[in-house]
Amino acid sequence: MRAEPGRSVTSKVLALLDAFSPATPALTLSELARRTRLPLPTVHRRTAELVEWGALERGDDGRYRIGLRLWEVASLAPRGLGLREVALPVMEDLYEVTHENVQLAVRQDLELVFIERIAGRHAVPVLTRVGGRFALHATGVGLVLLAHAPAEVQEQVLAAPLERYTELTITDPGRLRRCLADVRRAGYAVSDRQVTMDALSVAAPIRVPEGVVAAISLVVAHDQADPVALAPLVRAAGRVVSRALMDPPPGTRRM
Repeated sequence: MRAEPGRSVTSKVLALLDAFSPATPALTLSELARRTRLPLPTVHRRTAELVEWGALERGDDGRYRIGLRLWEVASLAPRGLGLREVALPVMEDLYEVTHENVQLAVRQDLELVFIERIAGRHAVPVLTRVGGRFALHATGVGLVLLAHAPAEVQEQVLAAPLERYTELTITDPGRLRRCLADVRRAGYAVSDRQVTMDALSVAAPIRVPEGVVAAISLVVAHDQADPVALAPLVRAAGRVVSRALMDPPPGTRRM
């Protein structure tokens, strides 16, 4: 493939970083060139600069990986940092009560981003990871975030193709619209086997005066789940985090 003309140095660097993914965490120079449509000499120069700064690391196998310096910079993001600091003790309490997976997510444009997760040792496996993105329409946290998103965001999601993860994933816009209304009315969301056929999640909003800024959830095995029993626990956790965000303890950052 030919390189795109007129690309700035910044866009080239961002393209190199964006080439990495959970499925491809390690890439050679040639693979980076193919993925970014940049000339190999350009890739060589830019990766050398990124390695020197610490954004990339080069392994003994010659492949490049994301460096720890990027994690250090990303940890300064105020939306994730203050929320995570406040929410983590509540998430730990919720885990101690249930010994199930506990997740915390925020909306980023038309997707959600997981900013913290506690995995139960014997809990149902989940597909999420901290820093990972996912569709809004399928998960419990996603349904909460979408239900309380601005109307234009909801309409964009409803107008786009809704990916099907299992036979139970809601892919009909009309049905999803009704589901979002139910979430707002009930104060929590239930995603029943919409991502995997063995898991169910119950999620609740985290609010500040400006609106819903995040969602917290429990993800449990479907055959052992009782959403009605779990919902008060998750909603209570969401309220505790909400109050803490509006009146943060000393040493923490308000979002």
